[in-house]
Amino acid sequence: MGSVRVARSFVRFLPVAALLLVLTPASPAQGANVSGRYQCVQAKMKGKVMACNAAPLILKNDGKFELRGWEGNYQVTGAWVELSDSLIKTRARIEPGHKIVLRYHGKHGFVEMTYEFSAGLCRARF
Repeated sequence: MGSVRVARSFVRFLPVAALLLVLTPASPAQGANVSGRYQCVQAKMKGKVMACNAAPLILKNDGKFELRGWEGNYQVTGAWVELSDSLIKTRARIEPGHKIVLRYHGKHGFVEMTYEFSAGLCRARF
């Protein structure tokens, strides 16, 4: 008799569980492969947008990165690329169009650097 009661409870809540499963938003893939070379295409400082000629952001297949002499490790977490070394940790947003936007506070105030994937040099998959 007890197992019948459990089965009835299960059948009663099954439609609710299925509805919640369908309505739950899909999360972005964890650990997406973003390795490759990214050229800086735009910089924004003090509210002004300008062309960028900064050094490229290089994300290697082994989880290491290079950026203007800064080297360390990176990890993809959802829509973010987390860049870190032994002292510094920051993150950059992955945006549509194979772009990575790094925002930081520099000597000129708040800076936003937009890096775009260089298709001719390496392959990256988002």
